Amino acid sequence: MYFAFVLFLLFIIELGYFRLADKFNIIDRPNERSSHTQITLRGGGVIFYFGVLLFFLFSKGVYPWFFAGLTLITGISFIDDIKSVSQGVRLIVHFTALLFLFYGLGLFALPIWGVLLLLIVATGVINAYNFMDGINGITGGYSLVLLLGLTYVNTVVETFVHPYLLYAMLAAVMVFNFFNFRVKARCFAGDVGSVGMAFILLFLIGRLMWVTQDLSWILFLVVYGVDSVLTIIHRLLLKENIGLPHRKHAYQIMANELGRSHVGVSLFYMFLQGLLIIGFLAIPSVYRWCYVLGSILLLSLAYILFMKKYFKLHQQ
Repeated sequence: MYFAFVLFLLFIIELGYFRLADKFNIIDRPNERSSHTQITLRGGGVIFYFGVLLFFLFSKGVYPWFFAGLTLITGISFIDDIKSVSQGVRLIVHFTALLFLFYGLGLFALPIWGVLLLLIVATGVINAYNFMDGINGITGGYSLVLLLGLTYVNTVVETFVHPYLLYAMLAAVMVFNFFNFRVKARCFAGDVGSVGMAFILLFLIGRLMWVTQDLSWILFLVVYGVDSVLTIIHRLLLKENIGLPHRKHAYQIMANELGRSHVGVSLFYMFLQGLLIIGFLAIPSVYRWCYVLGSILLLSLAYILFMKKYFKLHQQ
């Protein structure tokens, strides 16, 4: 009943946002670096924040530091979707939000160098998740796979978070996918959606790692991670400014140069990450790190072979 009620409320909220976005011209115009060709409403991923907001209200304030950090980071991202914000201001807000998150997770018990290292890694994860949001369905679909996996873990393996938060996020992602996971998307996630979802997943996976004292749960982000890290290395080898937008991710080559449908590419990424999660959960815990490292090596090899064969199409 809770899930159905939240799903209904979020659907109404999303439709309300569409009216506001249309009225105030919050749109995404295609450019030479885009993988879409039509003007589309931007910021539909704000529904992820509202999913957490409903949970926060229903739970009477559970995880206040996480919610405060999410409010900060989605707030600055939404402003950035409407009007460009300087990189310095955005970075300060991101660091502040992450420090709130770390405090809520109890990570300030770590040495200062550990906190600083986590701050750098978490910032990298958020930016990678944002950069991977470039075609219809990929952010919502990939996030749905992760949330389903985390819900299974929370129910069967180890209870690490309030289940109602997971149910609220599943409802939010389903609502967003209804409007985005299609050939002609009604809306895009925007920075408010991709950055917000990255922050939420950092909280969930961070709690899971902290409760189980096991860092191998990073496997839940391995497909995005390999594509993002190797694309950065590739661009550095090409002597490009990695801070500028581009279309050199493997998924972008698939959608643009190879002409694969956005939905098909998104389904492929979902299937790949889902398959790896199933295998990870099926093996004995003693072999998990071998599984993670093996997954990274195989994905990296596949990425390199793919780029050697098809990147010339992008250059042309």
